[in-house]
Amino acid sequence: MTVRIVTDTAADLPVSVAASHGIEVVPLTVRFGDDSYLSGVELSTDEFWQKLATSHVAPATAAPSAGDFQKTYEALVEGGATGIVSVHLSSKLSATYQSASVAAKEVGGAPIEVFDSLGVSASTGLLALHAAEQAQSGASAGDIVAELESIRPRVHLYGVIDTLEYLRLGGRIGGAQALLGTMLKMKPVIGLRDGVVDPVGRVRTRAKALDHLAGLVREHQGNIDRLVVLNGAAPDVDAFLTLLEGIVKVGPEDVWTLGPIVGAHGGPGVIGVVFIASS
Repeated sequence: MTVRIVTDTAADLPVSVAASHGIEVVPLTVRFGDDSYLSGVELSTDEFWQKLATSHVAPATAAPSAGDFQKTYEALVEGGATGIVSVHLSSKLSATYQSASVAAKEVGGAPIEVFDSLGVSASTGLLALHAAEQAQSGASAGDIVAELESIRPRVHLYGVIDTLEYLRLGGRIGGAQALLGTMLKMKPVIGLRDGVVDPVGRVRTRAKALDHLAGLVREHQGNIDRLVVLNGAAPDVDAFLTLLEGIVKVGPEDVWTLGPIVGAHGGPGVIGVVFIASS
């Protein structure tokens, strides 16, 4: 039995990790004015951050079409896949999940399960990675989805951002809308709750915001199965890693770069942490 895993570029999976686990990644689109790029294909992560630093227009993003997913699924089935599990960013933040669901109904030859991570970035990526590990151990598509459903409530994502403006412009601000107008000389700490952005706290300095972020990890100390730190062109990510010392072990492979899709809505300077709690 060969079950294949599909995700999207908003999962921020490192290219080497996706390749080594046989995960197929469907790109979303990022736009700067009239110029559009397939994230991770026509615009790399490094190129995105360089472009963002010099652009006079805020970037926008768009989900893949159902046709994009259909082509991917058909190719996998033709290649011998006996099942597909497609893991995607929150349906409350993007039409990606809906596009994948439409495509899944059009493809025969193997069962296709489309799973809503209710997350973004590594909170989707870690679920896709776990799905791939389950597939490699011989689990069926249905069993993998059942496993993901049990894990999803234990996935936590928190982040520090320099400004809410990118979230506001992109229409993804969610519950953090309540912080607008109060953020002068304040640094927001945000999270995800039920698939949408939610405010976690606000402090007066960047250093205190990183302390707060580390404290959220400390609350689960000794109860973390897997953790990833996200770096969105943040000059102080090493300072945050230092704060995590003694709380949880973080290796170089556990630091992922925030990609164009989530970066377009978070802006530069984002530091995030995603972890799966043991219970």
